[in-house]
Order: sequence, then C-alpha cells, then structure tokens
Amino acid sequence: MRYFHVRTGSNDLRLVARDGESGYDLTAARPAVSSFRDLAMVASATNRGVDDVAEGIVSDAPVVGTESVETATARPLVPDEVWAAGVTYEASDDARQTESDRPDLYQDVFENERPELFFKATPSRTVGPDDRVGIRADSDWDVPEPELGVVLYEGDIVGYTVGNDMSSRDIEGQNPLYLPQAKVYDRCCAVGPCVASPETVGDPHELDVRMTIRRDGETAFEGETNTSLMARTCEELVSSLTRHDAVPELAVLLTGTSIVPPTEFTLREDDHVEIDIESIGTLANAVTVV
Repeated sequence: MRYFHVRTGSNDLRLVARDGESGYDLTAARPAVSSFRDLAMVASATNRGVDDVAEGIVSDAPVVGTESVETATARPLVPDEVWAAGVTYEASDDARQTESDRPDLYQDVFENERPELFFKATPSRTVGPDDRVGIRADSDWDVPEPELGVVLYEGDIVGYTVGNDMSSRDIEGQNPLYLPQAKVYDRCCAVGPCVASPETVGDPHELDVRMTIRRDGETAFEGETNTSLMARTCEELVSSLTRHDAVPELAVLLTGTSIVPPTEFTLREDDHVEIDIESIGTLANAVTVV
C-alpha cells in the first residue's frame, strides 16, 4: 500500500491508504492512527508490517476518492531527522569531482567501504508535495537532487518515499568543509508524495527514477536513471547510519542521486521540479529563494 496525508474540509489531517485504485481513510476508522508514525508504531509494537496493520483497519475504513488522494498536499510523514548519503552513484561522483578543486576526496569515498553520510534536515527545514523548496540567496549554482528515501522506524526499514536533496554546488565546490551550508538551510529538503510499503516497492534497487525541471512552461532539464546503478544497497547505508548512533524514532535516509544537470544549469525562482520514482509516485515542488 501507499500512505498519504489528506486534508479534510475542516483542515484536519487524515492518514489514507491507497491499494491499487482504492483509497481508505484509516483515521476515520481508527482515530488513534492519524499519521504514518502512528501506523509504524503499532506495527513495531506488534512485530508486524505496516501493510498488515493497515489491512486490519481497511474493512472499517470509509472509501476515499482517488482524486483527493492524488492531490494530497501534506507531507506524508514528518521525520524527526533526515539524513543523506553522497557519492553512491558514479554520475554523482563525477559531478562532485567536477565542481571541486579536490576531486580525489570524492573518488576515495566512492571506492571506500565507509559511505558518505551527512545530516540533511530537521522537520522545520523539510517540506512536502506542492510546497516550495529553497535555493540560497548567497549561492550562484543550485540544483535539485532526486533520491530514493528510505523511511526508518526505530532504525528498521518500514517504507520508501521520494526525496529532493536541494544542494548548492557553488558553496560545496568552494570547499568540502562547507558541505553543511550547501546542504542544510531553510526549505532544503522535500519528501513525498507518500510512503510506499516495502511490499509495494519490491526491490528498491530496480526502480526507474525521472526528474523534469520546467521554467516558464518549458522543459529546462530532464533526466532519468535506475536505482540498480547504486554502488551501495539501502541496507548497507542504513547499517552505516545506525551503527554507533541512536537514530530518532522516525527518520528518512536519502540514498544519493544519479541525475545531475549540466554545469551551466542552475535553478531559478519559480522553476518547477518533478521527481518520479517507480512504485512510489511523483514529488512536485516549485522553487523559491531563501
């Protein structure tokens, strides 16, 4: 199943599960399950999967129109922390070497057993579908990074989402020590449009990923890849993240990008970014300067 947050006419948030063409209001059937966090908590406490828990609620849940689910604009989850992995695809390795005057640093990471993992965002810095992602006013070279997001509950994989790891290539390229400023700022991360269960996604290393950037109604950039090109598995990245570190209750780990716009491209105010990942959905965000 895929799990969405849907706003009602009274602006209440409800957790809706979509199974094929049918949507079910889980919160209407079980008011205590008003978020994906609630669903994951029940699944963890009963040693079950999130789909197994949801299936026990669906029979009592009102059916929701697919249009209201597909136009859901709320974040499907509010992770306590978002982390990200870098240089997990060869294309990303090449891009990071191009932007930096210390290219060997990135080649060493790509070939090393230890991955690059960095803190990406707090809840206040994370936006959902149809909200605006940010580019820094003090940067001249900014790009979106489309990434498969692994959703963790108490360190265990409970689902997948689409992530946009907004990045200032200008700032990071000046010096790798500027990575936190290039990556962590207001509206630096987007997640959505839903959380897809592991059963729905299947093999997370065989998913098509596409990104389109539109400017003034025209396509300014488009690219595609497949997660099979990742040099590391989701499980390896999660293991590295949770090793010797206490991750919070609900977290997202972004797994790196392989779609890199050309060096002459930079985002502008009001650009529109769409990222689609097979079996999950499409995350759409406009751009603003922060």
